[in-house]
Amino acid sequence: MSNIKLKYALYGAALALLLALVAASLQLLEAGLSSGDGSFSHLTLAAVLRMGGLTALGALLAFLYGGRLAQSVDGLNRSAARIGQGDYSQPVRASLSQEFNGLQQTLEQMRQRLTQTTVTRDYLQNIIDSMNDAVFVTGPDDLIRIANKAACRLTGLDQPELMTRQFPSLLDPVSGVTTEVLLQRASDSGETVLRTVSGQTIPVSISTAALTATDAQFTGTIFVARDITDRKRAERRIRYLASHDTLTKIPNRLQFQHLLQQAIARTQRSEGAVAMLYLDMDRFKEVNDTFGHAAGDRVLEVLTERLTRVVPADAVMGRLAGDEFALFLEGDSLTTVRTAVRQLGAAILAAMEQAFHIDENEIFLSASLGAAFSPRDANNVIDLIRNADAAMYYSKQNGGNNCVTYSPQMNAAAVERLMLKSKLARAVERDELVVRYMPKVDLASGQIVGAEALLRWRLPGHGDIPPSQFIPLAEEGNLIHSVGEWVLDRVCIDYHRLSEQGRKPGRIALNLSLKQLRQASFILRCRSVFERHNVSPDNLELEITETTLMADPKRTIAMLNELRDLGLHLSIDDFGTGYSSLSALQQFPIGTLKIDQSFVRDALGDANDATLVRTIIEMGRSLGMIVVAEGIETVEQLNFLRALGCQQGQGKLFGEPCSVTELATLLLQQESQAPHWAAWFDTGNRPALQA
Repeated sequence: MSNIKLKYALYGAALALLLALVAASLQLLEAGLSSGDGSFSHLTLAAVLRMGGLTALGALLAFLYGGRLAQSVDGLNRSAARIGQGDYSQPVRASLSQEFNGLQQTLEQMRQRLTQTTVTRDYLQNIIDSMNDAVFVTGPDDLIRIANKAACRLTGLDQPELMTRQFPSLLDPVSGVTTEVLLQRASDSGETVLRTVSGQTIPVSISTAALTATDAQFTGTIFVARDITDRKRAERRIRYLASHDTLTKIPNRLQFQHLLQQAIARTQRSEGAVAMLYLDMDRFKEVNDTFGHAAGDRVLEVLTERLTRVVPADAVMGRLAGDEFALFLEGDSLTTVRTAVRQLGAAILAAMEQAFHIDENEIFLSASLGAAFSPRDANNVIDLIRNADAAMYYSKQNGGNNCVTYSPQMNAAAVERLMLKSKLARAVERDELVVRYMPKVDLASGQIVGAEALLRWRLPGHGDIPPSQFIPLAEEGNLIHSVGEWVLDRVCIDYHRLSEQGRKPGRIALNLSLKQLRQASFILRCRSVFERHNVSPDNLELEITETTLMADPKRTIAMLNELRDLGLHLSIDDFGTGYSSLSALQQFPIGTLKIDQSFVRDALGDANDATLVRTIIEMGRSLGMIVVAEGIETVEQLNFLRALGCQQGQGKLFGEPCSVTELATLLLQQESQAPHWAAWFDTGNRPALQA
């Protein structure tokens, strides 16, 4: 600014001096002409003084004007400097000199346009930074020019560091995806893997778009990357759940079948063999019914752990459904895999002998195993599993806790079982079920004092199906509820009919399963049937097996108390086959003990059975219960039981199970004449025994 002032001061002084010289010259010339002699001496000093004054005045004015111009230029320079540094916040100051007004206006317009451009740029940057997806903008050399905050978080690099990196350097080379590949599929989102500054790999979904411009320096590519770690984790979880059982963490049915199919294909190419074992736990349903499904799940987990320990490492194990497991192993010949299966089956059964600890209780369970071989028994997955299942069921039907090898006859039995189960569902509506009554006799007087209702299934084309064959089928599903309700309804109809005829059938006993007892509406249904047929519950007796009674004592006691309060009598069926004790019996509202027929049958030839029968009779009578002996078939058995003081008995000695009409006839004969077994009773010398 001082240079400009000095420069304008010199210009002003020179101009003033020139003007002074011109003025002095004109004055001297005029003075000389007027004096006539051309003398200028008297004017010289005054002229010089005037020239000096004018020169000084001109210099001062020029200096002041130059300062004003300098101030305007300096202000414009500072504004231009701020604009050049990107500071557009202050307007360009108005010029003090009119000469610079145009320049000032031009700079102000430039500032306003740059301010608007900056606002737009910052706005766009804020938008990009607010995105959750990482945004990378590269130039033609793949060098990153723009990156948002999400890009920094994703890579672990700050923006200045990212600006020094080329985008391909962020890609994990193991993924095999390059920027060229991403650009080729720019219209679709692709997937690749980014490697962070710490070396961590992150799967990303990435979209690309090319930047085009007439100026090559402004071309490049936009990459938008999204972290898909959670999605990949969810996809892995879904794939795992689709192929594995969530409880046991081993292959499920679908995955097991897939792996088995591959094994069969391999052995067919190599002329080897595949052995498959099908495992089903015996009486596992009782665990669920007694202790709950959580306890049942824990048993399955423990079973899986035990199987994992004994199954060879090269074998494949899977859970097919519920408590059904399967495994297979491969070998170079049928002999090899048969030997391996025999050893493995023994190891599994030995592992099952250990107690399962559930809720501080020890539970002992067994398993039924069935084995089938490919290609001997089947050359495809479906048939191989079906045949192994048939062998397993054969093992279960024969007591379980065994490993059985498949034979074609077993498959036929399995098909027959399936057909029976489907036909049983229609048996009630087709009126194929019938009730037969086994008379119950007072062993002191020989009089009929009641009967046991026995269910029979007369299947057209098959004859009579024994209860031991179709009752388990009914208990597998919910058929037992409808069948049980039908039996109760039929017995009440028959009892009402006998009562109307003036007959006194005594107390009729019906069998009750654990599943019926656990039915929430069982008592309400019973009450409804009694009211509908006008039959007193006191005339009926429900028989419960000892095993059912001890399955869940606390819950069972509550249910039995409700049944007793309803008026029903309760008895323990097949007593002696379970594990109840005298103290346990005293907790239940039981009025009758029925000695299992196996003990009665062998009592005369087996001292242990005889002792057991005697003990049961004495125990029952000491508890004030009626003791009923089942399966009396000979007079010798009858005399043995009478000698021990057994109160009641039933069996083929007194006749086969009969229809309600035949029972009415027996009751009528009893009123008019002695029944055909009266000769075996000495009613004159022996009083009737009471409970």
